[in-house]
Amino acid sequence: MKKIFLAFIFFNLLFFVNSNRVFAALPDPELEFTVRENLKCQGGTGINTAIGCVPINNEEALLEFLLRWFIGIAGAIAISLIVYAGIQIMTSSGNPEKVGAGKQLLTAAVGGIVFLIFSVFILRLFGVEILKLPGF
Repeated sequence: MKKIFLAFIFFNLLFFVNSNRVFAALPDPELEFTVRENLKCQGGTGINTAIGCVPINNEEALLEFLLRWFIGIAGAIAISLIVYAGIQIMTSSGNPEKVGAGKQLLTAAVGGIVFLIFSVFILRLFGVEILKLPGF
């Protein structure tokens, strides 16, 4: 059952993580030049990847980029856990242990989503207001 769940999460992540560019052969040289100009990544300060422009020279921009991706992946995992908990509750056949395990998983997943939603607020509260970290 754990293998099926891990496979479900893996394919779910593949579905949500997609490329925003398609690289194909262009018949017109003028179009090729236009595409090359559009592929420049922040004036040459980043690396173009399938998941977007990864800024490498600016630490704040890199941190922002990574936080956005990690929060998105965590959200996809939490939604997958909610679906899995619902399936677990529906297929429990009235077994109180399975129903309780499904309810616990559902509660934890919803709590995780709430924590993700308020994560930016929490980081700002602790980082800027309480600890007064510079550049945070």
